[in-house]
Amino acid sequence: MKILLVEDDDLIGSGVEISLRQAGYDVEWLRDGRDAAIALATTRYALLVLDLGLPGRSGNDLLRSLREAGDTLPVLVLTARGTVADRVRGLDAGADDYLAKPFELSEMLARCRALVRRSQGRGGEALVWRDIKVDLTTHTVTRNESRISLTSKEWSILVQLLTHQGMPQSRTRLEEQLYGWQEGIESNAIEVHVSNLRKKLGTELIRTVRGIGYVIEKP
Repeated sequence: MKILLVEDDDLIGSGVEISLRQAGYDVEWLRDGRDAAIALATTRYALLVLDLGLPGRSGNDLLRSLREAGDTLPVLVLTARGTVADRVRGLDAGADDYLAKPFELSEMLARCRALVRRSQGRGGEALVWRDIKVDLTTHTVTRNESRISLTSKEWSILVQLLTHQGMPQSRTRLEEQLYGWQEGIESNAIEVHVSNLRKKLGTELIRTVRGIGYVIEKP
């Protein structure tokens, strides 16, 4: 699951990036509002974590542009502007949630999880497919109660397919979930990750839809 972090403070940005990666997310960290606008226009993300006081282009301006374009991407605003009026302006511009600096990283992670769940229409903290259970809070995967270790990109593909059961996901869509606009993509990267998931979780889990991509059928 890919998150765009836009924060120009190196200390805060580094802490947030490390926490998100340790929680199992793929994170693209940008420091400039103009770069963020390009990334948002070219890459699909599950969540935007956004500072308002950015060089190049303000966070509020980015938010307004997203919402005016009809983009429903969930947005968590992180900012030093902690007054009520500032919070109201951020929410009015289109933010889904708001954290004033300084904040606890554990609270930030909880809010990220909640926003992603809400955007995907999930009320629970786990995805279940036959004997496979994906715990979205602890970022663990078990099969028949045995824990299975996945890489962050394998996790992202699995969650994307499980949250869209019965709907084939194209290779391009999966690449957009895993890679940022500045990252190079190996030609067979998705195939390798899917192959590894089949080895770890069973060949019956993911079906190849020729000419389209991959799908996990509803059990």
